[in-house]
Amino acid sequence: MAFGGTLWMLILYTFSFIHSLLFAWGVYYHFKRTHIPPGISQGIKLRVFSFAMEYTLGLGLFLEKLGICHRYIIWRIAFNAILTGKDSKLISKDLVFDGVPVRVYWPKTSPAGNRRGIIYLHGGAGLTGSFRASEKICRFMANQSDSVVVSVGFRLAPEHPYPVPVLDCLTATIHFLKNAEEYGVDPNCIAIVGDSSGGTFATAVCQELVTREDLPRLRAQVLIYPFLQSGDFDLPSYQQNQSIPLLYRKRAIKLGLTHLTGKEINVDPVIKGAHIPPGYREKYQKWINADNIPEEFKARGYVPHAPVPFSEELYEQVKRAGETKFAPLLAEDDIIRQLPETFLLTCEYDILRDDGLLYKKRLEDNGVLVTHHHLPDGFHATISFFGLWLLEFPSSRKCMEHVVQFLKSLYK
Repeated sequence: MAFGGTLWMLILYTFSFIHSLLFAWGVYYHFKRTHIPPGISQGIKLRVFSFAMEYTLGLGLFLEKLGICHRYIIWRIAFNAILTGKDSKLISKDLVFDGVPVRVYWPKTSPAGNRRGIIYLHGGAGLTGSFRASEKICRFMANQSDSVVVSVGFRLAPEHPYPVPVLDCLTATIHFLKNAEEYGVDPNCIAIVGDSSGGTFATAVCQELVTREDLPRLRAQVLIYPFLQSGDFDLPSYQQNQSIPLLYRKRAIKLGLTHLTGKEINVDPVIKGAHIPPGYREKYQKWINADNIPEEFKARGYVPHAPVPFSEELYEQVKRAGETKFAPLLAEDDIIRQLPETFLLTCEYDILRDDGLLYKKRLEDNGVLVTHHHLPDGFHATISFFGLWLLEFPSSRKCMEHVVQFLKSLYK
């Protein structure tokens, strides 16, 4: 009995020690490396969320070192702990589209004919995210736009690295386009929506489908602060927002490369551009260039840096980052000009802001109609807090309202 009590005390002390270390790490990281500018509404709340993310990431790293699980499992558990409740206005079913899990939402009201359809691809760097974490977003789109919404449960890295997640998205989209009427949807009235890495996948899926004459064309693409290029991580927004949560520059690139390769890679030389071959830089400079960013977005500071010497070894590790399914901004003009009407949302305090601005220019230069909304108080992942009561930010609701307004305008 005494031995059992001693064992439990040892476990308790060990747990308390680990907790203290993680707490101390969160405090250190937050106050030494994190900057929350006054332009972000409810900055104190964002600081609390950022601290919580550091704590869970620290716990994940600890468990990974022990060989229990990889570090992103903890984030997945945290996202799946979100309370969603029920929505009496909708019917939802978990289905499988050609091997890919999906959750489909239908409004209960009787439509006059087939409804519009929405394919939703969640964010999370291709490493985390789920039906449950996206429930509030999908329900709001279904209710407010009177649409059938398909949320795609694509496989995640590092267990299933690139290109598995985007190919799952493509498979589910093709199935829905082919069989839309079975779900009460007009096949000519389907839009694809994605936030963050989901926006990357949505962009890539649209590009892959423009040459498919055997399928109905997507009506629109809705891209919410997407990652779109891997050629320059020193653009103005990457410099200005490198220490602003919830997506720091160094962490974003680390997550992206884990999604790409399924393993950890030293990102410091990638930030400096050592992975870019000279020929690549010359070819894509016309598209990935700070000169294409409006001057108003450089007001918070921008210092151009000369590229560092090219590393063949690093390039071999990450060379697939130049593929258009990973970096859709690099698609050729003959693909870009065939894309559907586009909604783009950017946030001022987001490292990915300039990816969106550069893609906006490319689309408009090729004659694609673009609706652009910029949130001056927005930060990366703000949509993830939508509908979470006191946890919601003003920019979270603005984001969703802009998205739904655009979706409803497509079919007037």
